[in-house]
Amino acid sequence: MFAVFPAARKLLTWLVWPLAALALAACEPVPGGFGTGASINPSKPVPVALLVPAGSGNVTNDILAQSLENAARLAMRDLNGVQIDLRVYPTAADATTAAGAARQAVDDGAKIILGPVFAGPANAVGVAVAGDNVNVLAFSNNAAIAGGNVFVLGQTFQNTANRMTAFARAQGKSRFVTVHGQDSAGTQGRDAIQRAVTSQGAAVTGTVSYALSQQDVIAAIPNIKSTVQSTGADAIFMTTDTATALPLLSQLLPEAGVSSATAQFIGLTRWDIPPQTLSLPGVQGGWFAVPDPGATSLFSGQYQSAYGAAPHPIGGLAFDGIAAIGALVSQGNSDALTRAALTQGAGYRGASGIFRLLPDGTNQRGLAVATITNAQVEILSPAPQSFGGAGL
Repeated sequence: MFAVFPAARKLLTWLVWPLAALALAACEPVPGGFGTGASINPSKPVPVALLVPAGSGNVTNDILAQSLENAARLAMRDLNGVQIDLRVYPTAADATTAAGAARQAVDDGAKIILGPVFAGPANAVGVAVAGDNVNVLAFSNNAAIAGGNVFVLGQTFQNTANRMTAFARAQGKSRFVTVHGQDSAGTQGRDAIQRAVTSQGAAVTGTVSYALSQQDVIAAIPNIKSTVQSTGADAIFMTTDTATALPLLSQLLPEAGVSSATAQFIGLTRWDIPPQTLSLPGVQGGWFAVPDPGATSLFSGQYQSAYGAAPHPIGGLAFDGIAAIGALVSQGNSDALTRAALTQGAGYRGASGIFRLLPDGTNQRGLAVATITNAQVEILSPAPQSFGGAGL
């Protein structure tokens, strides 16, 4: 936990990361070889199970559960004649409950499972139905649980790292210093950055880590500065989010003489959530990835019109799952929900733009690159509209 020092306390009182549910500890992935996929009758309604984190008494999870169900039903309205028999199962955000719900869903005839959200329950669901030839499209972004019959729909660190590194390379950046927290999300982010930078012909010239406390972030500042200066780095890639170290790093590094003007600040997470983050002086000029603004705005407007409220930040993942299933079933093939079909290269168009599922169980999403100028988000590189374009 961060013990916020007085200069940053006021900033952090409202910096609550709405995507925190996606930064989860690693779980044991389902072994490969399972998850070929159930056969369907495309001329009849396709039974689809939606596993949501309702039933625990946690209000936040109940709100998320309702948003996921709403988004799934919204997607069902425009499926080119495809009929989905959506069956919703509460998991209480618990692994054992989720596994039981998945077993019940399969017994009820489900041909594919959407959800759950959290990595532990999603992993348990994959294991529970692996022997039933049923694939799982989880709402987690944790690549550690992907594989076998489990796909993750959440935006992964690797996807973001690849996009941001490609953009940075196009701007002439070639020497990166990685700054990361000493938690699971931080180390996974660090590794994703290393892979992305290496694969694109650049170098990570230094890595600086910190424990998740105010004191450790402060103590890391001189180390970051000396590492940047001694290695000649022209970019600093940070794994942190707005709820933890970003406000401190973005305040203290410029005070120490390190800013985007000297070594470009790059974020692995979104720096525009919550909107108040945009006013932080240190994030001005930083680079980070965002989903396709046009697609996101369209989905949000449709959701608002249908349900009278904005969707949860990850509610659109359920829309994506239904959109992918509908696109595949519309082709009229009984093997529409197999691994081979799910991972077709053309991908799908969902709530936040284009995406596709990869054979390793992770995903690739078309992202835009943004910066912050005068407390406003500015798009530097638009999200691609098909796969194979720049930035992918």
